[in-house]
Amino acid sequence: MAHHRFAVFAGLLWISVAPVTGADLAPDTDEKFRKAAMTGGDVERGKALFREQRTACTQCHSVDGSASGIGPDLYAAGDKFARADLVQSILDPSASIMTGYATTIVENRKGERFQGILRRRTDEILVLGQVGGVDLRIARSEVVKEETGAVSLMPPGLHSQLNPTEFRDLIAYLESLRQPETKVVHEAGTPLEIPALGRQVAFEPVFGMKEKFHKPVWFGGHPTVKGAYLIAEKSKGTISLLEKVDGEEVISPFVNILDEIYVANDEGLLGVALHPGFAENGRYFMMHETMTGEQRGMAVVERVAGADRRKDSGRPTRSILRWKIDTLFHHGGGLEFGPDGFLYIGMGDGGPQEDPEGKAQDLSRFEGSLLRIDVDREAEGRAYGIPGDNPFAAGDAKQIRPEIFAYGLRQPWRFSFDPANGDLWVGDVGQNRFEEVCIVRSGENHGWNIHEGFALFSTQYRTETAKYIPPVVSFRRKHGVSITGGYVMRTDPESSFHGVYICADYQSRKVWGITQADRTLKTIRQIGSAPDRIVSFGRDQSGELYAIGYDKGIVYRVELDGVKFE
Repeated sequence: MAHHRFAVFAGLLWISVAPVTGADLAPDTDEKFRKAAMTGGDVERGKALFREQRTACTQCHSVDGSASGIGPDLYAAGDKFARADLVQSILDPSASIMTGYATTIVENRKGERFQGILRRRTDEILVLGQVGGVDLRIARSEVVKEETGAVSLMPPGLHSQLNPTEFRDLIAYLESLRQPETKVVHEAGTPLEIPALGRQVAFEPVFGMKEKFHKPVWFGGHPTVKGAYLIAEKSKGTISLLEKVDGEEVISPFVNILDEIYVANDEGLLGVALHPGFAENGRYFMMHETMTGEQRGMAVVERVAGADRRKDSGRPTRSILRWKIDTLFHHGGGLEFGPDGFLYIGMGDGGPQEDPEGKAQDLSRFEGSLLRIDVDREAEGRAYGIPGDNPFAAGDAKQIRPEIFAYGLRQPWRFSFDPANGDLWVGDVGQNRFEEVCIVRSGENHGWNIHEGFALFSTQYRTETAKYIPPVVSFRRKHGVSITGGYVMRTDPESSFHGVYICADYQSRKVWGITQADRTLKTIRQIGSAPDRIVSFGRDQSGELYAIGYDKGIVYRVELDGVKFE
C-alpha cells in the first residue's frame, strides 16, 4: 500500500507517494545518480517532473515565496544551495534537518502517535501540519509525550522513482529557482551585486588548533587577566579561560553549568555577557535553554567569578529571567551590556516558521524583541529593575511588557553597540528571501512579520497606524541565508575600516563591511570569505576582531592590516 514519507535536508522537504523497497538503493547506484546530476539537465522537463504525482513535490512546497506548503518554500533555492547540495538533499535526506521543519512527534493518552510540522501551539491545542495542506489539531490535555523527530520520515529513495536523466532534469530545475534581479521596494538597501575587495581580509587561527572546541558560540577578551580570553561552548554548557603560554594554548575551566541547562540538537548555552563592573564585582550573565517536563524554556542567569577572576566562585546560580517557549527554534540571539549599563537581551519570534501567531508584533510577549533590564537593582518582585526610560515602562504590564526596548524582529542573532555613538547594530535572520542588518532604537517596530527586508511579507498583523522601520541593508539569497551580526571597527582612526560594520553569513561564509548614514546604506563590500561557518564574532580588550568557527571549533583573528576598504 502506498504511503507518504518525508525528508528534510538543508531546506528541502520531499514527499514520495510510493514506498521504498529493500534496503534503499545501493551506494553505487546513488553515485551513478550523483554523477549524472552534477551538470546539465533540461529545466522545463525538470519543472514538469516537480509537478508530477510520482514526485508530488508540490504537495509540500511552493516556489513563489508564498511558503504555502508544509515544507520550506523553494523560492531562490538555486541561490541558497550549490548544485551538489541539491543533489545531496535527495540522495541523503536525513543528513540535516532545516531549522523549523523537523517533525514533531506526539503521543496521546491512548498510545496513538502522530507526527507533522508544528504550525501552532497554545495552552489548549497543538496544530501539526500534514500533507496536502491539512492541519491536525490535538488537545494539549491529551498529550502525554512530545519529541522532535531526528530522522527524516522518508529514507533515501526519491530518485528511485526517476531514471538518472530525469533526476538530472529535476536538479536543473531546482538550480534554476533564483531570486529575480529586479527592483524591490528599496533598491538601494537590497543590492543586486556586492563588490568584493581586490585584497581580502585574512583569518588567522589563534585558538582551537591544539584542542578543537565543540560548538563554540561566544568569545571575548578577559577584562582583568592580561592576554587571556573566555570562550563558551554551547552543548557542553561550559566557559573556558584561554591563554597563550610560550606560544602554546592553555585551556582552563572557568565554569560548567551543564546540569542546569537543556541540551539537545542545537539547544544549549547561547550567550554570555560580563558585567561592566566585572573587574570589581565578578558578575557575569548567561542565556541558555531549559526543559521542565515537556515544557521548553529560556533563562537568563547570573553567576559570580572568584576573587582572581580566573574561574567561577562556585556560588549558586541566580535566576534573573525565565520564560516559556513553544518550539525548538528562534529562541535567543545574545546578551550585551549597553553603554548605559543596562543588559540587552535578544529574543527570536519563537516559531513556528513565518510567525503565524504574530508574536513579534505582540507587545504582551517577549518574542521577537530586544529586552532592556537593569540588573543592578530589584523591583516589584523581579530580580531586576525596569529602566525608567524604557519605551513601555509606564504601560499596563499585563498588556505591554515593560522590558521591551524594540520589537518586530524575527531572530536577532548577535548584536552590538558602536563604541563611538552607541548605535545598536542587529543581525536579524530572515525567513524566505532576505537577511537583514538593522540599527535599532528605543520603542521601534522593525516590521516582522509584515515585512522581510524592505519587501512586504504578510498583511495579517499589519495596522495602518504602525510605523515599520526598515533595515540598513537586506541581503538576497544569492549572498547569504543566515546573518551573523558583528561589530563596528573603532580601533584605529587612521584605518580605512574605521567606522565600518563587519558581519558575516553563517552558511555562505561571506564576510561583509558596511557603512551607513542616517541608517541608509552607503557602502557594502565583501571583504573576505571565512574558513568556517561563523556563528559569532568577538573582541579583545583593545577592540580587535575575532571570528568563531562553529564546525571546525577554531577562533580566528580577523586580519585587516594591508587591506583597504573602499
